[in-house]
Amino acid sequence: MHLHDVWFVLIAVLWTGYFFLEGFDFGVGILTKLLARNRPERRVLINTIGPVWDGNEVWLLSAGGATFAAFPDWYATLFSGFYLPLLVILVCLIVRGVAFEYRVKRPEENWQRNWEHAIFWTSLIPAFLWGVAFGNIVGGVKIDQHFEYVGTVWDLLNPYALLGGLATLTLFTFHGAVFTALKTVGDIRVRARKLALWVGLVTAVVALAFLLWTQVHSGNDRSLVALIVAVVALVAALVANQAGREGWSFALSGVTIVAAVAMLFLSLFPNVMPSTLNGEWSLTVTNASSSPYTLRIMTWCAAIATPLVMLYQGWTYWVFRKRIGTQHIAADIAH
Repeated sequence: MHLHDVWFVLIAVLWTGYFFLEGFDFGVGILTKLLARNRPERRVLINTIGPVWDGNEVWLLSAGGATFAAFPDWYATLFSGFYLPLLVILVCLIVRGVAFEYRVKRPEENWQRNWEHAIFWTSLIPAFLWGVAFGNIVGGVKIDQHFEYVGTVWDLLNPYALLGGLATLTLFTFHGAVFTALKTVGDIRVRARKLALWVGLVTAVVALAFLLWTQVHSGNDRSLVALIVAVVALVAALVANQAGREGWSFALSGVTIVAAVAMLFLSLFPNVMPSTLNGEWSLTVTNASSSPYTLRIMTWCAAIATPLVMLYQGWTYWVFRKRIGTQHIAADIAH
């Protein structure tokens, strides 16, 4: 295996980690409108991810940085061609972070309600747009012989990509619901399990349709295995949720995300951005990669830094592992 193949795998792992962690993060943000009935319950939901949401975004920064360094042509074509949707995602992530921090800075109801609206929309929009983006990456876009994107933003809103957006939106919402059931106590925990069932059923239909379309369009034997794992894990997550086994349900919903993302990358390889105009104009792990020397230096840096980051983030989740409920919300910040 060449180093450019290794870095393709590492980037796939970074995106997988990001979607696993930020997936329930986005899902909880969406549930602040779908599940919470009052301000204390919304505060409970926000507190379940309060200590970890910013750490989850490290995986996005790492994935983007690794793409820039290991596959500069891929990075250039992706970020120039997908400029508008990626800009929208970036703005949402900025506003979302501000909303988490500023919501409780003032006691006025309008102030807090507006920031809660911001949390909801800046969770929902990226959850949808990430699916649209990866739908286009896997499905292919208009790339010319100079490896430049020559389509328009409207070309990115094709049926396959939009279905991908719905798949990530529903999957992340389901992931967030089972995480909420795992991290809360009382009535909100019971309602989270009930909501997870209905969202999970919708997810099963939408995600299966998207993954089957992917398999037919660009799949192979390895991606078929990943598809089967994703489907089995999602069904098992629903069963565990109904049995009240929140830990198993969350783990299995995470396996669903991991297998689904793995399927996308397995379908994509050895391309990194297929061209719909001419297959010979596609960006691949070979023609889009950095020099072998650059990749060697990056490999040594990643071997040292990655375990430290994972250990620190694992420690954070361990420290904040306990369940919370409305009884844990101080009266002066619950309203």
